[in-house]
Amino acid sequence: MSNPQQGVVSVVLVNFRGTDDTIEAIRQLGGLDWPSERLEIIVVENASGDDSVTRLRAAVPQVKLIESKKNLGFAGGCNLGVKASSGEFLAFLNNDAKPDAGWIRSAVARFEESPAIGAVASRVLDWDGKLVDYIGSAMTWFGQGYKPLTAQEVPSQPDQVHDVLFGTGSAMFVRRSVYDALGGFDERFFMFFEDVDLGWRLNLRGWRFVYEPASLAFHKHHASMSSFGSFKETYLLERNALFAQYKNLGDEALARLLPATLALAVRRAVSRGDLDSTSFDLRKGGDNEPDMQISRETVAGVYAIDQFVENLPSLKQARDKVQSSRVVADNRIWELFGEVDAPSYQSEHYLEGYDKIVTTFGVTASPVVTRVLIITGDPIGAKMAGPAIRAWNMAEALSRNNVVTLVTLAGAEPVSAPFDIVHVRPGDDRAMRRLEQSADVIVFQGLAMALFDSLRNSTKIIVADIYDPMHLEQLEQGREQGTVQWNKQVVDATDVLNEQLSRGDFFLCASERQRHFYLGQLAALGRVNPANYANDPDLTDLISVVPFGLNEIFPPATKPVLKGVLPGIGAKDKVLLWSGGLYNWFDPKTLIRAVADVAERHDNVRLFFQGTKHPHPGVPEMGIVAESRALASELGSLDRFVFFNPSWVDYADRHNFLGEADAGVSTHFAHVETTFSFRTRILDYLWAGLPMVVTEGDHFAELVAREQLGIVVPPADVAALASALETVLFDEAFIEAARKNIARVRADYEWDTVLAPLVDFVGKPAHAADLVASGVVGAGDLSSRRPAVRRKKHGLRHDAGLFVHYLRNGGPGVVLKKVKSRIRHTR
Repeated sequence: MSNPQQGVVSVVLVNFRGTDDTIEAIRQLGGLDWPSERLEIIVVENASGDDSVTRLRAAVPQVKLIESKKNLGFAGGCNLGVKASSGEFLAFLNNDAKPDAGWIRSAVARFEESPAIGAVASRVLDWDGKLVDYIGSAMTWFGQGYKPLTAQEVPSQPDQVHDVLFGTGSAMFVRRSVYDALGGFDERFFMFFEDVDLGWRLNLRGWRFVYEPASLAFHKHHASMSSFGSFKETYLLERNALFAQYKNLGDEALARLLPATLALAVRRAVSRGDLDSTSFDLRKGGDNEPDMQISRETVAGVYAIDQFVENLPSLKQARDKVQSSRVVADNRIWELFGEVDAPSYQSEHYLEGYDKIVTTFGVTASPVVTRVLIITGDPIGAKMAGPAIRAWNMAEALSRNNVVTLVTLAGAEPVSAPFDIVHVRPGDDRAMRRLEQSADVIVFQGLAMALFDSLRNSTKIIVADIYDPMHLEQLEQGREQGTVQWNKQVVDATDVLNEQLSRGDFFLCASERQRHFYLGQLAALGRVNPANYANDPDLTDLISVVPFGLNEIFPPATKPVLKGVLPGIGAKDKVLLWSGGLYNWFDPKTLIRAVADVAERHDNVRLFFQGTKHPHPGVPEMGIVAESRALASELGSLDRFVFFNPSWVDYADRHNFLGEADAGVSTHFAHVETTFSFRTRILDYLWAGLPMVVTEGDHFAELVAREQLGIVVPPADVAALASALETVLFDEAFIEAARKNIARVRADYEWDTVLAPLVDFVGKPAHAADLVASGVVGAGDLSSRRPAVRRKKHGLRHDAGLFVHYLRNGGPGVVLKKVKSRIRHTR
């Protein structure tokens, strides 16, 4: 569906000879803590061949009932239900499951955190809530997805939100746009592992599949296959694991794993039938009859391989599509596999063969992956300023192909991410040293190198993000401190940057203006030299432009925030937005005077300053904030035409403010800080498609003028600014033209585009040539790293490892249960 209903959740249930359960599940959906007008229930009657349709129509007439002419399996049934649905979010619920009251609300809240979240996996327990059904996913190296701790007691420790490879089809959510992009479930699977395949493909495309424990459901666990014979279940599991592995593994991984997977499948089939594969050996003699009795469990494995062969043409087409659209590498996906060295079947004959295969082929070794440490001085959480937003997006981009840890020096709130988030206090060099030692590449911004000896003395590959020329910034920020302190702040900032420029292997700046400026500083420090120039005459391997970016999609509003909500701002008022914070090097006073001037002719003009109190506790409210409030009050505009947010807008909420604005504005003085600045708030206006008014003199003023995105005005010119504001708010022809130009330009600043130089460098990281030549660092090549050698999974070492695993994940009760199970199976 091209135009889904925003905020609506469509719940899809597939019924096959389970009408009593389906009716009960629908009744349970009636108790959700979710508005009924935003809930759509679709039931697919999957050709049960009984009176299910009649009973469903009578018992639950409120649902949309879809009749299938034949049994399409779970995969096909879900796809059929989705075609008939209209919601922005799709929820899949087994007909023998019941949702907790907060099942939907918790999942949707997780979606609202980020458009990068493509799916949410619910926490699923048994019907009584005592045993685990699903609290996370794992994948064997041979393609069989599984659910760790299934049927074990619910862990005593609370679950944590984390990214997973797949959710369970018994209770999970997918963003409709993502489901459509993936083509839904693969109907070749019919049932079993179709949810594994969907999650795998979703992750490969760069979306996140987030496990949300607060989205809770309960599952009965009917033995739906028992009446058909367990060998048919074996057949589907064996076949579908081959389907999933073949489609989703990259070329190198598939070449390494598929031969071993097929050999293991045969070994498993032989073991299931308790057969002796040496019985046909001529030296052994034995029965020469042409026929023999073989277990269907053995034949199931052979048939599965044959059907894999039969489906290869269509699977090849599907594989080509998956591989051509993937953006995440196998080494990163492998991190989501969890414990891959899991035999999945127990018999002495099978386990002996399993060990021979994994030892010979080396299939359980984790692929080599680059470990990246990203350090920001700003706090990470709901409220984030520019440095944290930049570091966050770097971490998201790099985590597709690398293992990333994002370090904040100023505190972190709980927030889900496809990378680890760690808070290290300034001065805690022991903690930073541990992180530094585990990293291959370190990316930092701000004062990190000056604060930690472990970074200053590191021999790892260092990327210094110098997009903020702090020494120029201090020329304005320190002006109020007196001459002595002012000088000290500028000198200190210069020393900090010089240290970074002397040691870094690669540098990031925000614009060509900055790059030229920093090349001069690098030349003064001796870094523009023959060693770096020899194979890189334009020096882009030393310093590249990585501007601030914006997200690809501007999301729809989730709630009203200004118009008709904030007292003094009406639903039809024209809103000018000052996105970001107020600092002394800006010129909000000229803007306030210009708005007061415009308000004499248009009483529906409103100016909103979005941020005054910086989220970093160490950044005080600057004097310009009080001065601006005082001026607005003096002009009679405060809380009439000019409004100040007393705090800082949540990062995930800022689109609501931008979406209600009619134009964006940024005004500043003419000085050297402006010349080399990169006003990130302008990107917010690009993101939201807002015509803008900006002061001349910086990178974005040139862009706005050149691409006709708005109007550029001279500094401190009230009349020119007032005229420009009237144009961007009331000249409809100008507004339409500006918005078209913005739509054309904005793609150049999407995060995936602007971060390409950093992603490329980390893909092939290397020390700067001059640092190697001078002996500052060694010439170590990360490509020489080798995966760790596997240790045999059986014996005392393996048992000790399992003890720790079950203790951490399930507590003493699970450990005791496992021990008892081990004792029973060894008797």
